[in-house]
Amino acid sequence: MTGTIHLIKLSVGSDSVEQIEDWQQNRSKQRINGAYFHLTRMWPKREKELLNGGSIYWVVKGFLQARQRIVGLEEMIGDDGIRRCGIVLDPDIIRTTVAPKRPFQGWRYLKPEDAPQDLGKSRKNDDPLPPELAGALADIGVL
Repeated sequence: MTGTIHLIKLSVGSDSVEQIEDWQQNRSKQRINGAYFHLTRMWPKREKELLNGGSIYWVVKGFLQARQRIVGLEEMIGDDGIRRCGIVLDPDIIRTTVAPKRPFQGWRYLKPEDAPQDLGKSRKNDDPLPPELAGALADIGVL
């Protein structure tokens, strides 16, 4: 039986989850059969676990804030001949509880039990708190 594992990734250059959505839906040319993919140099060794319900969790401005379900991994060969991995993502970005995260390079694995919870559908249209405030409230157990 295969378990599930997630990835965690910094969204470099994004100031908000809305900017990630705008980039993926309107500006990025990274598409496979109409679906956006995130390009990375390293191929995940835990591919089966990622494709068994895994998500990529996005860190924006130092705070983990949202996730997207991983729907596939595609081999991409660049103009330079180097093999890369296209992480194909579900178009829905799901907001999560906010958690502070220190900077790191590349991506990291994230165990399901360490992943922040999704925000309930009833909170989907709430005005988001500034990440710093949401992180501080989460630290003291209010969120």
